[in-house]
Amino acid sequence: MSLPSFVLSVHLAAFIIGMGGSTGAWGGEPGRHSITDLQRRLAEIDSELGGLAKMSLNSGVGPIGYRSMSYTEAEHLEWVHVDLKREAVIDEVVIVAALWRDADAGFVSDAFPSSLKILAGTAGDSKGAVVAEFRDTAQLLPRIAPLVVPTGGIRASWVRIETDQLSRRAFDGKYIFQLAEILVFADQENLALRSPVSISQNAGESPGWSPAFLVDGVLPYVMNSGRGNPSVAFISEIGIGDRPSIEIDLQREHPISGIRLHAVDQSATVPQVYPGDYALPRHFRIEGADDAGFNSARLLMEASPASIYEFGPIMEWNFREQSCRYLRLIALEPFLSQESGRHGTRIGYAEIEVLADGRNVAVGKIASAAFSPASPERRFGSLTDGHNLYGRILPARQFLGELARRHDLETARPLVLAELSTKNARARTVLTWMFWLAALLAGGIAFILFYYHFRARRQETNIRERIAANLHDELGANLHAIGLLGDLAKDAIDSREDLVDTLDRIRSLSERTGSAARNCAHMVLAKGVCEDLVAELRSDSRRLLADLEHSITLEGEEILHRLPRRMRIDLYLFHKEALINIIRHSGATEATTRLVARPGEIVLTISDNGCGIADGPPSSLKRRARLLGADLTVETPAAGGTRIVLKLKSRKFGILK
Repeated sequence: MSLPSFVLSVHLAAFIIGMGGSTGAWGGEPGRHSITDLQRRLAEIDSELGGLAKMSLNSGVGPIGYRSMSYTEAEHLEWVHVDLKREAVIDEVVIVAALWRDADAGFVSDAFPSSLKILAGTAGDSKGAVVAEFRDTAQLLPRIAPLVVPTGGIRASWVRIETDQLSRRAFDGKYIFQLAEILVFADQENLALRSPVSISQNAGESPGWSPAFLVDGVLPYVMNSGRGNPSVAFISEIGIGDRPSIEIDLQREHPISGIRLHAVDQSATVPQVYPGDYALPRHFRIEGADDAGFNSARLLMEASPASIYEFGPIMEWNFREQSCRYLRLIALEPFLSQESGRHGTRIGYAEIEVLADGRNVAVGKIASAAFSPASPERRFGSLTDGHNLYGRILPARQFLGELARRHDLETARPLVLAELSTKNARARTVLTWMFWLAALLAGGIAFILFYYHFRARRQETNIRERIAANLHDELGANLHAIGLLGDLAKDAIDSREDLVDTLDRIRSLSERTGSAARNCAHMVLAKGVCEDLVAELRSDSRRLLADLEHSITLEGEEILHRLPRRMRIDLYLFHKEALINIIRHSGATEATTRLVARPGEIVLTISDNGCGIADGPPSSLKRRARLLGADLTVETPAAGGTRIVLKLKSRKFGILK
C-alpha cells in the first residue's frame, strides 16, 4: 500500500472510531460509559428490580390524606406539623403523594408541592432545623412511589413539612397543598403514627380528607412484596356470637408496643371482591397477658373506626409498651354479615402483626379461637404466617424503601436503555463503516496491486519499445550516415585532405555507434549522451544534411538545457529520425529545422521540399512522439514538400515550469 493510501485509511478509521462517542444520558459525561458498562448496569437494574416490592394500588374506598384550602395563585405558605409525642433519634421521613388516576398517563401524583422543606426540632426548639429542602421538586416527579428522605439521625420531637410554592390539582386546576401520608421512622417504628397534627389553615374536612388521615398509617399501596408464596386470608364462619375473640401465643414475653391488622384479600380483583371493611369489627379491644387463661389480662388498646374512611388495606396502632406473652383481640362489635341468605356475625383478617420495637413477633406463632373458619383454606394459620395474597409481608419501612428504590431504578432504566440503544446504533454504524472501509481498503489494495502490475508491464513494454526505437533511430541513422560518408570517401579518392576528413568522420561515427549500441537500453544513464541538446542537434543537422541546403533555428536554449535527460534524448532521436527519413525517402534538396522552447510549450518543426508523405507520419516518428507524450502532425504545404510539427505541453507533463 502506498503512503497516501495508508494515511487516508488511518484518518478514515480515526473518524469512524470517533463516531462512537456520545453524550451519556446516564452518568452525564460524553462517552463515559461503554456498551459493556451499560449492559452490565441494565442487567443490575433488572436483577435488583426483580427482588423489590411491586407497586400495587388500593382499589377500595378509604382515607386519602390531607389537603389545604385552594387558591388561584401558587405563592402561598402552607405547612403541616406533626407532634411525635416523645423525643427520639429519627432516621428518615417518608412522604407519600396524593394520587390521581390520569386518563392518559395512568396514576400520577396530584398537587405535589413545587417546593418542599422538611424541618425537625425538639419541644424546646420551635424553629427547628432544616432536614431537607427541594426548591424545585420537578426532579422528583412524576412519581407515585413514596419519597424517602434520610435525616442523618437528628434528635426531634416534631416534624414539619412546609411549602411556599403550591401546584395545581388535576380536577379543577386550582393551587393546593395535599399529601397522602407522612411517616417518621426511628429504626422500624413509625413515630408519626396517629400523632397530633396541626395545620397552617383550616380548610374544612371532607370525606377522605383530614389532617388525621395524614398520620393514620393507611397507605394507597397494597402490600405486594413480589416474593414468597401467597396466603388466603382467614375468615370465620357466620354466627360466631356477640364478642368473639382471637388469641395468639407469642411463646415468650415480648415488649409489645403496636399492632398491624391486614384487611381481607385486598385488591384480589378489580373491583374488589370485598368492600374495604369486610369482616372487620367496628369496635375491638387488644389485651395482653402473661398466662393462657388471661387472668392477668391488661388493656393494650381499644379502637372503634367510625366509617369506611378509617379502614384501609393495612391498619396500624401504637400504644404504650407492655411486656406480655399472650395477645387477645376481642371484637366488641363484630362485623354483621348478610350473604347467601344468612345473617350473623363474623370476623376476618389477612394477617395480625404484633409489633415489638417495630418488628412483628407473631410470625409463625399459634392463633386460635372458639369458632371455626368459613372453609378449610381460610385457616387460623393464615393470621400469623407472615404472608398475604401477594406473598411475604415486609416491615413498613422496608416496604416503602423498596417502592422508592423501584421508582429510582425504573426512572434510571429508560435512560440507560436509551443510551445503550444510541451506543448500539452507533456501534452498528461504526461496524457498517468499518465493513465498507475494509471493502474500500481491499478494493484499494487490489487496485494498487493491479496498477503496479499494469505499470510494471507498461514500463516493460515501454522499455522494449524504447530499446527498439533507440536501436532503430540511433543505430539505423548512424549506419545510414556511415554509408553516406562511404560514398563521400569514394568521391574524395583524388583529394587526400577530403578523404582523410571523411574517414575521420566515419571513424568518429563508428565509435559513437558502438557506444550507442552498448548503452542503447539505458541511454538515459549513459554519460555524454545529449549533455548539450543544442550542440547535438546542430551537429546532426550538419552531419546528416551535408549534401542538402539546410538551416537550423533554436529559440529558448535555457529552457532546453533544463529538460530531463530522457526528454532531451527523445527530442534528439526524434529529430535525427526525421532527418534520416528526409535523406532516405523525400528526395529533397532543402531542409529546415526550427525548435522553439517557451514556458509551457516546446514546438519542433522540420520542413523539406521533397515529394511529401502520402500515408501519414512514419511509424518510427509516431512511436517516438508517443514516448515523449507529444502531439505529432504532418502537413503538406501548398508549395510542396513536408512539414513535421511536434508539440509538447507543460500542463500535461509538468515540464517547463
